[in-house]
Amino acid sequence: MRETADVVRRIGEGMGRGVLSFPLTSFQRNGDLDPGAYRAYLERQLAAGPGAVFPACGTGEFTALDEDEYRTAITVAVDVARGRLPVVAGIGYGWAQALRFARIAEDAGADAALVLPHYLIQAPQDGLVEQLRRIADGTRLPLIAYQRDQVAFTADSLRDIARIPTVIGLKDGHSDLDRLQRLTLAAPDDFLFFNGAATAEVQARAYAGMGVRAYSSAVHAFAPEIARAFFEAFHKNDSDRMDELLRGFYVPLVELRDRRPGYAVSLVKAAARLRELPVGPVRAPLTDPGPDDLAALRDLLDHGLDLVGAEH
Repeated sequence: MRETADVVRRIGEGMGRGVLSFPLTSFQRNGDLDPGAYRAYLERQLAAGPGAVFPACGTGEFTALDEDEYRTAITVAVDVARGRLPVVAGIGYGWAQALRFARIAEDAGADAALVLPHYLIQAPQDGLVEQLRRIADGTRLPLIAYQRDQVAFTADSLRDIARIPTVIGLKDGHSDLDRLQRLTLAAPDDFLFFNGAATAEVQARAYAGMGVRAYSSAVHAFAPEIARAFFEAFHKNDSDRMDELLRGFYVPLVELRDRRPGYAVSLVKAAARLRELPVGPVRAPLTDPGPDDLAALRDLLDHGLDLVGAEH
């Protein structure tokens, strides 16, 4: 297992090199996990040059996987990555169950873990800190906290979790820029932050103003050509090109995504199927898009690929 400082270095370098990939998990039509299809899909994802890969997280339907399926997903991801880029596995639920997943990921060779929000309950700040401390005490994996929904850290709590030796960063899904600025100012210099909004490119420039330039990209899961074009424009500070991609593709995608709960995942998976990527359907409680939304998605995807000169 790599030393924590080495993992921080590798993830930090990856954040500057490419978007953070959150791959889909491949299922057969009957709902069973499809390891062969998942491997083929991951190989295409990694060939597109992301900075790091985060298997079995929200986009990968972590909450729909049992422990054996999770083990397979992380093992395949580590095998496909072959050490070329960091593999950060999703873990979650309460700290006891999160530790079960963390130990599976550790045994599979993952480099770090993303701690997804705990299940259901609201919790005070000291409880959020203790949750991470309990997980850190039970695994050697470096941990990235994920704040969204019922998890939102204060600056004081951020200082507390940053003192835990293996807590190395924070993924933010709230897009509360006032809070985010307070957190970045409270953190040590080597603490990693990244933009984890549902369609992060739309808010990339706002996050950059807070000093957070790295971001996850759901679009990379089905159209890495579009994701890469935006990433390059963002790093060149090419506002005209970013605006073109935002107006022509990303903002309409957000508007389509907001039509129905769960589309942050199921619309992404539908787009991947439109590109003949071997990902299969979503698992309940998510549902696949209906004909009208699928037709709108197809038109939008075609237009986005045209904007970057990519094949349909």
